[in-house]
Amino acid sequence: MTSHPVLRFHGAAGTVTGSCFFVDLGSAKVLVDCGMFQGSKSEKELNYREFPFVASEVDAVILTHAHIDHSGLLPKLAKAGFDGPIFATRGTVDLCSVMLPDSAHIQESEVDQLNRRNQRRGRDTVEPIYDAADAARAVTMMRSVPLKNWQQAVPGLRFRFWNAGHLLGSASVEMEIETRDKTLRLMFSGDLGPSHKLLQYDPEAPQDFDYVICESTYGDTDREVVDERARRHALEAEVRMAVNANGALLIPSFAVERTQELLADLVQLMRSGAIETCPILIDSPLATRASEIFRRHARELENGKLLAEAMEAHNVRFTETVEQSKAIDNMRGFHIVIAASGMCDAGRIRHRLKNWLWREEATVLLVGYQAAGTLGRILKDGASTVRIQGDEITVRARIRELDIYSGHADGRELTEWVNNRGPIHAGTFLVHGEEGALAAFSQRLAAFLPPERILVPRIDSAFELTAGGAIDISEARPPRIDPARPGHQDWHNDLQSLVLDLQEELAKAGDDKARAVIIRRLRRALGE
Repeated sequence: MTSHPVLRFHGAAGTVTGSCFFVDLGSAKVLVDCGMFQGSKSEKELNYREFPFVASEVDAVILTHAHIDHSGLLPKLAKAGFDGPIFATRGTVDLCSVMLPDSAHIQESEVDQLNRRNQRRGRDTVEPIYDAADAARAVTMMRSVPLKNWQQAVPGLRFRFWNAGHLLGSASVEMEIETRDKTLRLMFSGDLGPSHKLLQYDPEAPQDFDYVICESTYGDTDREVVDERARRHALEAEVRMAVNANGALLIPSFAVERTQELLADLVQLMRSGAIETCPILIDSPLATRASEIFRRHARELENGKLLAEAMEAHNVRFTETVEQSKAIDNMRGFHIVIAASGMCDAGRIRHRLKNWLWREEATVLLVGYQAAGTLGRILKDGASTVRIQGDEITVRARIRELDIYSGHADGRELTEWVNNRGPIHAGTFLVHGEEGALAAFSQRLAAFLPPERILVPRIDSAFELTAGGAIDISEARPPRIDPARPGHQDWHNDLQSLVLDLQEELAKAGDDKARAVIIRRLRRALGE
């Protein structure tokens, strides 16, 4: 029996990715999530570094849901020596069975392309974070646990899952830890869904905790309250504005759930006559496989029958092969393409954007959260030129945003969820949010929680959990990443922006003499 457990925040601290919380009982160690870092290159580099703990000493993992920013480093964990159980809901296990191998494929493909470029440039080659064998091993370690059923993870720690309303299989984690003083009760929110989700029922969880660890992604945002009719009407308006006889509507979308929601609503709008029927292309092998899993779980989903029917629509096409994907660029007439990834930082959407961003007849509709440093955020913020696969692309397409398909609760819903978990006796940790969202959410919670008990951890910080409150015991060691960097653009983004600005200035110069002057000034600034 532990004296005081220690909670370490190895991801999703000051940023929305890399969820990883380390619960140290002394005699046993448990992870809640083991997610991949996304966003800026500085954050992504953390995926390649060693874990800030010894993987072989972890006894168990409790996984909140299948999204890669929560599950994506499980294969790396297995590769590094972890051999314990990974507890998850059945829906999460099924989705991970396709998402983790897909992630491994992406790692191997991207590293292969990078190494070809590195060899041409005389640079060292790199290894993928993990491969297909590592992903397969991680999937075999998963154990399905039903909602609301208590499960012992390790001696002295038991937990049970509650529906989080975010994704098929998504869960909040209620945890009880036996200590010498008392049984500490913790609640990890996981990612919480909004009240208007098409396929998910509203989140639920019990009350009365010592500690609550809550996501804060949209802690600074209050959306308009939308019902099914309002959601479809907003999508209808975007499609109508995008229609162009020679154009396309590109929707960067997370392959799992967001794609299925959009597909169901688009088909329903077309069948009702609200918008004209046109080809809908799901350009993602992962989305195709995930959709089949959603079909199998249809009875567990709100509006599951609607999704199953949409998948059978005659105008819906799922691309499987690379050749089928490439053929999309040769299509004539207006069409809609839904492709991963949702933040435009990988996957087939980058090929579609490279083909369409420079055309005025195209529309790009962003339907999810865009982390700082990603191509999606750069487009959202109004960039006039971007770089994709080494090429400079002028942005002439219309860039639109539709936030009502977000999988995350907004600030009002998050505040209500925390309030309903009360009384919260010892402390509330705010995670999975960027700086502005964390600050705004803290202010909201201060209306009914003691401000000194609202804690915003930084990456790799550690807290001893006592019945009377959390004690910061963070170690004084060099941080894995500058605490000011997570959730922000980094020097890689700044460099790309500088290169694009320089090229623009050179293009505007009247002649070679004027361009030479610009280059001389730049060299002087560099001290040459």
